[in-house]
Amino acid sequence: MSNLYGDYNQKIDYVFKVVLIGDSAVGKTQLLARFARNEFSLDSKATIGVEFQTKTLIIDSKTVKAQIWDTAGQERYRAVTSAYYRGAVGAMLVYDMTKRQSFDHMARWLEELRGHADKNIVIMLIGNKCDLGTLRAVPTEDAEEFAQRENLFFMETSALESTNVETAFLTILTEIYRIIRRNTLTSNDEGESSGSGLLTGTRIIVPAQEPEAGKKGCCFGA
Repeated sequence: MSNLYGDYNQKIDYVFKVVLIGDSAVGKTQLLARFARNEFSLDSKATIGVEFQTKTLIIDSKTVKAQIWDTAGQERYRAVTSAYYRGAVGAMLVYDMTKRQSFDHMARWLEELRGHADKNIVIMLIGNKCDLGTLRAVPTEDAEEFAQRENLFFMETSALESTNVETAFLTILTEIYRIIRRNTLTSNDEGESSGSGLLTGTRIIVPAQEPEAGKKGCCFGA
Protein backbone atom coordinates (compact mmCIF):
# COMPACT_ATOMS: atom_id res chain seq x y z
CA MET A 1 0.00 0.00 0.00
CA SER A 2 3.03 2.25 -0.45
CA ASN A 3 1.34 4.19 -3.25
CA LEU A 4 -2.07 4.39 -1.57
CA TYR A 5 -1.68 7.87 -0.13
CA GLY A 6 -0.97 10.77 -2.41
CA ASP A 7 1.68 13.48 -2.38
CA TYR A 8 0.40 16.81 -1.06
CA ASN A 9 1.77 18.51 -4.19
CA GLN A 10 -0.30 16.35 -6.51
CA LYS A 11 -3.23 17.72 -8.43
CA ILE A 12 -6.48 16.74 -6.72
CA ASP A 13 -8.82 14.90 -9.10
CA TYR A 14 -11.76 14.49 -6.70
CA VAL A 15 -12.88 15.81 -3.32
CA PHE A 16 -15.32 13.55 -1.47
CA LYS A 17 -17.16 14.86 1.57
CA VAL A 18 -18.10 12.12 4.04
CA VAL A 19 -19.98 12.74 7.29
CA LEU A 20 -19.79 10.69 10.50
CA ILE A 21 -23.07 10.66 12.42
CA GLY A 22 -24.50 8.87 15.42
CA ASP A 23 -25.00 9.29 19.15
CA SER A 24 -22.41 10.94 21.37
CA ALA A 25 -19.57 8.75 22.73
CA VAL A 26 -19.86 5.99 20.11
CA GLY A 27 -16.33 6.71 18.86
CA LYS A 28 -16.82 8.88 15.78
CA THR A 29 -13.94 11.22 16.64
CA GLN A 30 -11.67 8.27 17.44
CA LEU A 31 -12.46 6.61 14.11
CA LEU A 32 -11.59 9.83 12.31
CA ALA A 33 -8.36 10.28 14.30
CA ARG A 34 -7.33 6.69 13.59
CA PHE A 35 -7.95 7.03 9.86
CA ALA A 36 -6.59 10.54 9.34
CA ARG A 37 -3.61 10.50 11.73
CA ASN A 38 -3.39 6.90 12.98
CA GLU A 39 -3.96 8.17 16.52
CA PHE A 40 -6.15 7.12 19.43
CA SER A 41 -6.71 9.10 22.62
CA LEU A 42 -8.09 7.46 25.75
CA ASP A 43 -9.16 10.83 27.17
CA SER A 44 -10.96 12.11 24.07
CA LYS A 45 -13.60 14.74 24.87
CA ALA A 46 -17.02 15.14 23.29
CA THR A 47 -17.01 16.99 19.98
CA ILE A 48 -18.68 20.40 20.20
CA GLY A 49 -20.36 21.46 16.98
CA VAL A 50 -18.60 20.14 13.86
CA GLU A 51 -14.98 19.60 12.86
CA PHE A 52 -13.40 17.94 9.85
CA GLN A 53 -10.09 16.50 8.72
CA THR A 54 -8.75 15.61 5.31
CA LYS A 55 -6.67 12.80 3.92
CA THR A 56 -5.36 12.46 0.39
CA LEU A 57 -5.19 9.01 -1.17
CA ILE A 58 -4.86 7.31 -4.53
CA ILE A 59 -7.76 5.36 -6.03
CA ASP A 60 -7.34 3.86 -9.49
CA SER A 61 -4.38 6.20 -10.19
CA LYS A 62 -6.54 9.22 -9.31
CA THR A 63 -5.78 11.58 -6.43
CA VAL A 64 -8.75 11.79 -4.08
CA LYS A 65 -9.01 14.15 -1.12
CA ALA A 66 -11.31 12.71 1.53
CA GLN A 67 -12.92 15.46 3.60
CA ILE A 68 -14.31 13.71 6.68
CA TRP A 69 -16.76 15.68 8.85
CA ASP A 70 -17.25 14.73 12.48
CA THR A 71 -20.75 15.84 13.51
CA ALA A 72 -21.62 16.11 17.18
CA GLY A 73 -23.99 13.44 18.43
CA GLN A 74 -25.32 15.37 21.40
CA GLU A 75 -28.95 16.30 20.79
CA ARG A 76 -28.55 20.02 21.45
CA TYR A 77 -26.21 20.32 18.47
CA ARG A 78 -28.37 18.56 15.90
CA ALA A 79 -29.78 21.83 14.54
CA VAL A 80 -26.20 23.02 13.96
CA THR A 81 -24.93 19.89 12.24
CA SER A 82 -27.86 19.45 9.85
CA ALA A 83 -26.42 22.03 7.45
CA TYR A 84 -23.25 19.99 7.11
CA TYR A 85 -25.06 17.07 5.49
CA ARG A 86 -25.36 19.13 2.32
CA GLY A 87 -22.80 18.28 -0.31
CA ALA A 88 -21.89 14.96 1.31
CA VAL A 89 -21.44 12.03 -1.08
CA GLY A 90 -20.83 9.52 1.69
CA ALA A 91 -21.92 8.93 5.28
CA MET A 92 -20.99 6.61 8.12
CA LEU A 93 -23.71 5.80 10.65
CA VAL A 94 -21.78 4.87 13.79
CA TYR A 95 -23.10 3.02 16.83
CA ASP A 96 -21.39 1.51 19.87
CA MET A 97 -21.85 -2.27 19.77
CA THR A 98 -21.80 -2.32 23.59
CA LYS A 99 -24.71 0.14 23.82
CA ARG A 100 -27.98 -1.13 22.39
CA GLN A 101 -29.60 2.29 22.54
CA SER A 102 -27.02 3.77 20.17
CA PHE A 103 -27.95 1.08 17.62
CA ASP A 104 -31.69 1.59 18.17
CA HIS A 105 -31.18 5.27 17.29
CA MET A 106 -29.72 4.40 13.88
CA ALA A 107 -33.13 4.49 12.19
CA ARG A 108 -33.66 8.05 13.41
CA TRP A 109 -30.18 9.15 12.32
CA LEU A 110 -30.72 7.54 8.92
CA GLU A 111 -34.03 9.35 8.53
CA GLU A 112 -32.38 12.67 9.39
CA LEU A 113 -29.50 11.97 6.99
CA ARG A 114 -31.81 11.15 4.11
CA GLY A 115 -33.86 14.23 4.89
CA HIS A 116 -30.87 16.57 4.51
CA ALA A 117 -28.39 14.84 2.19
CA ASP A 118 -28.58 13.89 -1.47
CA LYS A 119 -30.88 10.90 -1.92
CA ASN A 120 -28.12 8.93 -3.68
CA ILE A 121 -25.51 9.28 -0.93
CA VAL A 122 -23.38 6.17 -0.23
CA ILE A 123 -23.97 5.05 3.36
CA MET A 124 -22.11 2.61 5.60
CA LEU A 125 -23.32 1.32 8.98
CA ILE A 126 -20.44 1.06 11.47
CA GLY A 127 -20.54 -1.03 14.63
CA ASN A 128 -17.64 0.43 16.61
CA LYS A 129 -15.73 -0.94 19.65
CA CYS A 130 -15.67 -4.53 18.43
CA ASP A 131 -12.63 -5.04 20.67
CA LEU A 132 -15.11 -5.18 23.59
CA GLY A 133 -16.59 -8.48 22.45
CA THR A 134 -17.56 -9.67 25.93
CA LEU A 135 -19.71 -6.55 26.37
CA ARG A 136 -21.52 -6.89 23.05
CA ALA A 137 -25.12 -5.67 23.25
CA VAL A 138 -25.88 -5.62 19.51
CA PRO A 139 -25.73 -9.00 17.73
CA THR A 140 -23.97 -8.83 14.39
CA GLU A 141 -27.07 -10.39 12.80
CA ASP A 142 -29.25 -7.47 13.95
CA ALA A 143 -26.93 -4.92 12.37
CA GLU A 144 -26.54 -6.98 9.20
CA GLU A 145 -30.32 -7.27 8.84
CA PHE A 146 -30.77 -3.51 9.30
CA ALA A 147 -28.03 -2.77 6.75
CA GLN A 148 -29.51 -5.11 4.16
CA ARG A 149 -33.02 -3.77 4.70
CA GLU A 150 -31.87 -0.17 4.27
CA ASN A 151 -29.37 -0.99 1.49
CA LEU A 152 -26.31 0.09 3.49
CA PHE A 153 -22.75 -1.15 3.59
CA PHE A 154 -21.88 -2.64 6.99
CA MET A 155 -18.69 -3.19 8.94
CA GLU A 156 -17.63 -3.66 12.55
CA THR A 157 -14.58 -1.68 13.67
CA SER A 158 -12.30 -0.93 16.61
CA ALA A 159 -10.67 2.49 16.67
CA LEU A 160 -8.65 1.34 19.69
CA GLU A 161 -7.11 -1.67 17.94
CA SER A 162 -7.37 -0.16 14.44
CA THR A 163 -9.53 -3.08 13.29
CA ASN A 164 -11.22 -2.45 9.93
CA VAL A 165 -10.95 1.36 10.30
CA GLU A 166 -8.89 1.97 7.18
CA THR A 167 -10.83 -0.73 5.34
CA ALA A 168 -14.15 0.93 6.19
CA PHE A 169 -13.08 4.36 4.95
CA LEU A 170 -11.42 2.97 1.82
CA THR A 171 -14.51 0.88 1.05
CA ILE A 172 -16.89 3.84 1.12
CA LEU A 173 -14.47 6.16 -0.72
CA THR A 174 -13.79 3.55 -3.41
CA GLU A 175 -17.52 2.97 -3.86
CA ILE A 176 -18.11 6.71 -4.25
CA TYR A 177 -15.31 6.89 -6.81
CA ARG A 178 -16.61 3.86 -8.70
CA ILE A 179 -20.11 5.30 -8.95
CA ILE A 180 -18.97 8.78 -9.99
CA ARG A 181 -16.45 7.38 -12.46
CA ARG A 182 -19.08 5.14 -14.02
CA ASN A 183 -21.45 8.09 -14.30
CA THR A 184 -18.71 10.21 -15.90
CA LEU A 185 -18.05 7.56 -18.54
CA THR A 186 -21.77 7.25 -19.23
CA SER A 187 -22.07 11.02 -19.57
CA ASN A 188 -19.11 11.11 -21.96
CA ASP A 189 -20.63 8.38 -24.11
CA GLU A 190 -23.89 10.29 -24.29
CA GLY A 191 -22.04 13.48 -25.12
CA GLU A 192 -20.12 11.87 -27.97
CA SER A 193 -23.28 10.44 -29.49
CA SER A 194 -24.89 13.89 -29.46
CA GLY A 195 -21.77 15.67 -30.70
CA SER A 196 -20.93 17.45 -27.42
CA GLY A 197 -18.57 16.34 -24.67
CA LEU A 198 -18.77 16.72 -20.90
CA LEU A 199 -17.65 20.26 -20.04
CA THR A 200 -14.87 20.83 -17.53
CA GLY A 201 -16.35 21.63 -14.16
CA THR A 202 -19.68 19.94 -14.87
CA ARG A 203 -21.36 18.98 -11.62
CA ILE A 204 -21.78 15.22 -11.33
CA ILE A 205 -24.66 13.84 -9.28
CA VAL A 206 -24.01 10.48 -7.67
CA PRO A 207 -26.47 7.96 -9.18
CA ALA A 208 -28.55 5.49 -7.18
CA GLN A 209 -26.74 2.73 -5.34
CA GLU A 210 -26.97 -0.80 -6.66
CA PRO A 211 -29.25 -3.18 -4.72
CA GLU A 212 -26.37 -5.48 -3.77
CA ALA A 213 -24.49 -2.73 -1.91
CA GLY A 214 -25.72 -3.95 1.46
CA LYS A 215 -24.39 -7.43 0.78
CA LYS A 216 -21.00 -6.31 -0.47
CA GLY A 217 -20.40 -4.17 2.59
CA CYS A 218 -20.91 -6.91 5.19
CA CYS A 219 -17.49 -7.24 6.74
CA PHE A 220 -16.84 -8.02 10.39
CA GLY A 221 -14.00 -7.31 12.76
CA ALA A 222 -12.04 -10.03 14.44
